[in-house]
Amino acid sequence: MAAPHAPGPPAGDFESWLARCRTRVDEVLDRVLPPPDGPLRTIASAMRLAVLGGGKRLRPAVAIAAFESCGGSGPEILEPAAALELVHAYSLVHDDLPAMDDDDLRRGKPTLHRAFDEATAILAGDALLTLAFELLATHPAGATSALRRADAAAVVAARAGASGMVGGQVADIEGERRAIAPDELEWIHRHKTGALFSASAELGAIHGGAPPPVRRALAEYGEKLGLAFQIADDVLDCTATAGQLGKTPGKDRRAGKATYPALLGLEQSRALASRLADEALAGLRAQGIDSRPLRELVLRAVARSG
Repeated sequence: MAAPHAPGPPAGDFESWLARCRTRVDEVLDRVLPPPDGPLRTIASAMRLAVLGGGKRLRPAVAIAAFESCGGSGPEILEPAAALELVHAYSLVHDDLPAMDDDDLRRGKPTLHRAFDEATAILAGDALLTLAFELLATHPAGATSALRRADAAAVVAARAGASGMVGGQVADIEGERRAIAPDELEWIHRHKTGALFSASAELGAIHGGAPPPVRRALAEYGEKLGLAFQIADDVLDCTATAGQLGKTPGKDRRAGKATYPALLGLEQSRALASRLADEALAGLRAQGIDSRPLRELVLRAVARSG
């Protein structure tokens, strides 16, 4: 079993490390997505627009950083990491639909149902999700990785489904325009956003061969990172412009959504995000994990809130 190691790149090299992650994941995504010609050209074009039209690739970066922090090396993490981006992209496509958040912008461009139509957007989301599990089930290739592939696929399925991200999205919709208690709001965000970040970190731990305590610590780190990231997103929805966000600002307030700024105000929300970052890093230190990428990822997620 691999042990925690490797603090990762010096702080000044984090941007280049993150850029390399994005480039390598984008190369995989471009390869595995269907080509935009032939009989699949409509769905292929929609899938490619949803995935390759921008994005920070944070969930793949978390998986890669966790993998490296457990002693993993080599390109075998790239396809599983890319699968996480496919799951994330599917969730955004469906989240933007008129029946959900009804948004016209994503990453500064028309949302998929605006660029194509609702039926194509729904089917493109379906195709992205199923492609993600094809990647998880087949990579890394070979009999020696079979148990890890199955484990990783089960983790992502559980965190992306009704007991994770989808359940959080349903609770988010049900929480609109009514009073929400702090513990209920935390539950929504831990599932809506934290679950997939948690799966990302745990996936990296699985493929890095981490022992159970390290795997648990990384999963908890991912959950806290995701919750802090969502709080920062909620703050930005109140304070940023459409150009800064790449999507329509102020929609949460107009929809009466349950958010931390609405419940606690901006300053207390920022303080909570900061505390979650501290807790995420303390959990890693308790298991001897000293990873600059993991540290920078959570700190920068919080810094977005100003």
